[in-house]
Amino acid sequence: MMQFTPPIPPFHQNIIPLFSNPTMNQNQVPSPKPSPCPTGLIPTTKALSSSFGDTNCMEQLLVHCANAIETNDVTLAQQILWVLNNIALPDGDTNQRLAYSFLRALTVRAAKTGSCKMVEAMMGEESRSHLAIGTHKFNVIELANFVDLTPWHRFGFTAANTAILEACEGFSVIHIVDLSLTHCMQIPTLIDAISSRHEVPPLIKLTVAGDNCRDIPPVLDLSYDELGAKLVNFARSRNVIMEFRVVHSNYTDGFTSLMEHLKVQHLVYTSEAGASEALVINCHMMLHYIPDETLTHDMDTNSYVYDYGYHSSTLSLRSLFLKELRSLDPTIVVLVDEDADLTSRNLVCRLRSAFNYLWIPYDTMDTFLPRGSKQRQWYESDICWKIENIIAHEGLQRVERVEPKSMWEQRMRTANFHGVPISEDSVSEVKAMLDEHAAGWGLKKEDEHIVLTWKGHNVVFASVWLPA
Repeated sequence: MMQFTPPIPPFHQNIIPLFSNPTMNQNQVPSPKPSPCPTGLIPTTKALSSSFGDTNCMEQLLVHCANAIETNDVTLAQQILWVLNNIALPDGDTNQRLAYSFLRALTVRAAKTGSCKMVEAMMGEESRSHLAIGTHKFNVIELANFVDLTPWHRFGFTAANTAILEACEGFSVIHIVDLSLTHCMQIPTLIDAISSRHEVPPLIKLTVAGDNCRDIPPVLDLSYDELGAKLVNFARSRNVIMEFRVVHSNYTDGFTSLMEHLKVQHLVYTSEAGASEALVINCHMMLHYIPDETLTHDMDTNSYVYDYGYHSSTLSLRSLFLKELRSLDPTIVVLVDEDADLTSRNLVCRLRSAFNYLWIPYDTMDTFLPRGSKQRQWYESDICWKIENIIAHEGLQRVERVEPKSMWEQRMRTANFHGVPISEDSVSEVKAMLDEHAAGWGLKKEDEHIVLTWKGHNVVFASVWLPA
């Protein structure tokens, strides 16, 4: 990614008071007072890094920059951006790379506001053409290696697979509905486990929500039909019979088509005599993409529509999805997601939450990927995409709306599910997996569920739910 090169402004003395006024509100920016230093006194990049290079100062600079952009204060935004441009380096240390991604996201937001004067103050025409993020399209092997780099996804895979095996013991058919951000990368290890556990393995039905327009990283370079054929062949090599089905459905409407399909399948199955079938709903970091805008029920059309404040009887689209899920009476629901709160409508609050969560992937990267490697570039581009979506977009375009574990627990209980403890076998499997990774990763129990940590900070939670 190209580093921004905005024109160097006079280095006004009002930058320093942003960090030295203890009575100033965090969302309040003092009025700029032009008092330029002599040219020879403009700080060097080294001096700026020394003065503003720690995490707290970078966060405050980004907050004040966001406020300046939102209030269209071009002068102050230009000053702060010049400082950030000199200390937020795309190939620097953890703090510098993190700040660079937020700097880039704020620039995209300014460009989206249509303020030409603001954008011109922030960067030149050439730099503006490099705003697009070049996310990598992974092949299956690359994606598998990508997933194996850290426990970020493997934590949920390991906990979920053990819980699924325990819940489906004795069933001759296991129907897995895989709502996964990582394109079924969890399934091969589950097939292996089923094959080794059963002399005569159960039939596996795998249903996925496929959408050719989906562009959320990580992006796969082949269709779900092609992926399904590979999974069926892999299962056959393990003496497991698998049926694979793609239902064209999208998170934007709460997977409505998928829910309708599953209802029909449920009715067909319950009307037939024969094999016992377990229904497994595996939700791996996908549910937070369901919009959290409020819906209202239209009695005339018997459908749900977006509510813009004109109705009092409303229902969250996420809550509606869970309500429909409960009506299927699943055998088990596994919910794995990131443990953060990125839902605020206030830009500064959202920026602070994201900054204090997304330092983690940048920090972990320094432990396993060398600077300049292609894998590191791919990994950081995906994080950069996430940060841009959180900061630069609003409305239905802002799909990165992660909710904390406590909020999902409340939603699940409201939908008439109850949590069950993660078993000791599952905990042991997760601990063994973490031993394969760098020091710093940890596991802790919170209520019935488990949480992946990095240097003591919550990262991802895994939870198991049954119909109440």
